[in-house]
Amino acid sequence: MSRADAVAAACAAAFAALASLVSVGDLTGVDRWAMAHAMPDASFTGGKPTIAGALVPLWDSSWNDAVAIVTNVLTLPAAFLVASAIVAASCLALRNRDAVLLACAFIAGNVVEEITKTALTRPPLYAHGLHVVAFDNSFPSGHTIRTVLVAVAVAAAWPRLAAWVWAWAIGSTAMIELGALHVPSDIAGGLLLAGALLATTWSLRSGSPRRGRRPSPASRPFSRAR
Repeated sequence: MSRADAVAAACAAAFAALASLVSVGDLTGVDRWAMAHAMPDASFTGGKPTIAGALVPLWDSSWNDAVAIVTNVLTLPAAFLVASAIVAASCLALRNRDAVLLACAFIAGNVVEEITKTALTRPPLYAHGLHVVAFDNSFPSGHTIRTVLVAVAVAAAWPRLAAWVWAWAIGSTAMIELGALHVPSDIAGGLLLAGALLATTWSLRSGSPRRGRRPSPASRPFSRAR
């Protein structure tokens, strides 16, 4: 087993274990603490997420305070339609095997996200006595998955933007929690799933070198041909 295979397997196993802990409520205390202490100015409601809110960027977003505004702006590239457009543009710029693998990783991430959210319902999370229904089926965080994959896609297609896009990814992930889009267990699940997808992709990419050529030691996931 290659190192990439081992990392992929470890991330997948950790994701499955985390999903199990979430489903039985073992992480409810951590998530409730975050809702009470690490989501400044959060305004929770008992409403269910809508299809329009999931697909249309900023559809259900609030602009009532500074945290909400920063969250909306920073996480916008991780919204489904916007992220899809960015990854598609990155794949068109790459136009190689990396583009195909990157597209497959993005599709797989969103499919696994939706399947898991449909199958897994966590014990209720409450804020000020209100059942926050939006968090019932919020594991894993699709925003987090897409944040990582968008960052990888942009860094691969336009290497000069790598430092900027990874700085954005860190800020986006932080605001997903601070802006009350997801609780910590959702974000951890998103990071583990993204890690499993990228490690699997790297394993597929590095597992079939061209005949007569040894893989370059400088090669890395989604490195653009020069």
